[in-house]
Amino acid sequence: MPNIVLFSGSSHHDLSQRVADRLGLELGKVVTKKFSNQETSVEIGESVRGEDVYIIQSGCGEINDNLMELLIMINACKIASSSRVTAVIPCFPYARQDKKDKVGKNCSRAPISAKLVANMLSVAGADHIITMDLHASQIQGFFDIPVDNLYAEPAVLQWIKENIVEWRNCIIVSPDAGGAKRVTSIADRLNVEFALIHKERKKANEVDRMVLVGDVKDRVAILVDDMADTCGTICHAADKLVSAGATKVYAILTHGIFSGPALSRINNASFEAVVVTNTIPQEEKMKHCPKIQFIDISMILAEAIRRTHNGESVSYLFSHVPL
Repeated sequence: MPNIVLFSGSSHHDLSQRVADRLGLELGKVVTKKFSNQETSVEIGESVRGEDVYIIQSGCGEINDNLMELLIMINACKIASSSRVTAVIPCFPYARQDKKDKVGKNCSRAPISAKLVANMLSVAGADHIITMDLHASQIQGFFDIPVDNLYAEPAVLQWIKENIVEWRNCIIVSPDAGGAKRVTSIADRLNVEFALIHKERKKANEVDRMVLVGDVKDRVAILVDDMADTCGTICHAADKLVSAGATKVYAILTHGIFSGPALSRINNASFEAVVVTNTIPQEEKMKHCPKIQFIDISMILAEAIRRTHNGESVSYLFSHVPL
């Protein structure tokens, strides 16, 4: 693949290396460091003049530092005369702040931070964005540059068929109404039924009440969602499914953030397994929580990069989910 350079940010070097290996490329030389006042410094260690540059940086870990590092890397490549700079962001930062959803007298002062991040990426010089399972698909509309929102669905379907013996007798469950479109697509592909859980929140990360809509009795229940943070929702949902008669409960998530009490909650919950993709590093978390397994999505990202570089369609293969 001539005229292509692949760089890795510091947020998820393992995923970047996996993508590079699948493309048969070496990661480009870049040195990132911090000054004593915590400013980020980036040095691109090779020429990118006229090259098609891809920078892989996930929105995880020290999110604000990693976002700033990505912006600086984009700008460094842009002013070094690269022909195009594509930001590959497997987990998009601030994706949950995509609208004014607060109520009451402070509603008008709620920020739309995902839009701010989109503006920052564009101003830094990004020509194209590749991301995966955006929390809200309308975030694509915040950009005036092309955005490919890939889906982990093909990898999820493959994992279900290869690892759940009773998958033909399963039911796909969404832990909230917003994920109904996602679970109906997977249920249709597997030719099984689906259910959803309606939840009411008192405040962020705290669920007040859950109502199950659907019949899970004597079936394997598979909870599917785009992300899990403190895991209060999916653990409450698992308890709800077990009490409703589900024989086994699995959770499959694209982005496993697992902050705060998440790991202890998963260890104490009635899951057979909690399966996540490696858009976020999971090695350390897997050491403390044996129920966590991961699906490698480096193949999807590598194919998207290859197709983008060759001017082929990416959205046709990965971004279409039947409604």
